[in-house]
Amino acid sequence: MNPAILAQEGYESAATADSPAHELFPGIRLRPLWSGESGATANVLEMDPGTSWPRDDVHEPGPEEVFVVSGTFNDGARDYPAGSFLHAPAGSWHVPQTTTGCTLFVFYPEG
Repeated sequence: MNPAILAQEGYESAATADSPAHELFPGIRLRPLWSGESGATANVLEMDPGTSWPRDDVHEPGPEEVFVVSGTFNDGARDYPAGSFLHAPAGSWHVPQTTTGCTLFVFYPEG
C-alpha cells in the first residue's frame, strides 16, 4: 500500500474561504472550520479594526486556545501581535478587542 494514502485516512480539512461567516457582533465574524464528536471546535475569528467584544468572554466549559494569524489582538490587558499563542484556562475571561483588526485561529478542546 502507498503510505501517502494511509496518512490521509481520517483526515478532515476545511478552507476558510469555503466556511460561511457568522456575524457574532458588528465587525466580528466567526468561521467554523471543524467540530469533533467530543464537542471540540476549531474556528477562524475575524475582527475588524476598532472592534470589541461587548461583554466579558468567559471560557466555559473548558479552555480556549488562540493563535493570532494576522493583525494585533488585545485581550483587554495587553496586545498580542501576529504569531502569538494564548492559552486561556477554563473559567478565565477576557474582553477581546483590536485597534488594527486581526484574524485568529481559535480552538476549544472541550467545546
